[in-house]
Amino acid sequence: MSHDDDYVDYATPEPGTRTRFAEGDNDARYDAPRRGGRVSPSRAMVTVVSVVVLLIAAIAFANRGGNTQDEDPDTAANPDTHAQPTAPTGDTPAKSSTNGIPTGFPQSTEGAQSAAANYTVALAGAGMFDDDERAGLVRALYAPDVAEARLSALDEVYADPAFLQRIGLEDDGSAPTGTTFVSRINPVGTSVKAYADDTAKIAVWYSALFGLAGEDSENPVTESWYTTTYELQWTGGDWKVSDYTQKDGPVPVGRDQTASSAEDMAKAIEEFGGFTYAR
Repeated sequence: MSHDDDYVDYATPEPGTRTRFAEGDNDARYDAPRRGGRVSPSRAMVTVVSVVVLLIAAIAFANRGGNTQDEDPDTAANPDTHAQPTAPTGDTPAKSSTNGIPTGFPQSTEGAQSAAANYTVALAGAGMFDDDERAGLVRALYAPDVAEARLSALDEVYADPAFLQRIGLEDDGSAPTGTTFVSRINPVGTSVKAYADDTAKIAVWYSALFGLAGEDSENPVTESWYTTTYELQWTGGDWKVSDYTQKDGPVPVGRDQTASSAEDMAKAIEEFGGFTYAR
């Protein structure tokens, strides 16, 4: 995705549920944050962090030669960047789907935001580790003039046995016996950085779950936070990705919660399906 963009199927037995949040939900606040319960990371956790960083760096190199940015220069130039309520607009969010991911979004700011959020889920998901699914997703979600070049670069990364071994997968991209591979994106919100009739620049803030759930896993599922900013084009009656950049965070302070067991994590991944996202 910079798993910049390429970080959708999460083994969901049923189609994803479309969610619309009531206006004003953004005003909700949690209790004052506290530090996480873990005082010092174990050696295994240090390894996991290194692996996740390696994954993101490898995907970023394949996609944009490592074009990860820490600041968005357009933010200062565009004063209208305050959060907008995520409320129903009355427009149909999407008219079709590809591999369970909504497509056919309206040509509007809301449509561009919905497209960016859903494309993040798809292009950073576990489905990208399957050759056929990856090809289908890239060709469906990228602009036609960049899709094949992006797919070729991604194929080199995902087909590299050394890369797959470092993140704990088999040479064919499958999870080892007794484990469940997790690569799931949970968008928190979107921000319109720029918009015109046929182009849009949309930032998506999200958390990412990545790792292997299972009793014998040496790469347990961890959580990270990123913001990916997409360049979208209106082409063929839909929004398509033409480019993107990614940066870390914003990262919330962890709470005093005990990490779940590998068994509980694997069960949750199998039981709870992913969402589709709409403005």
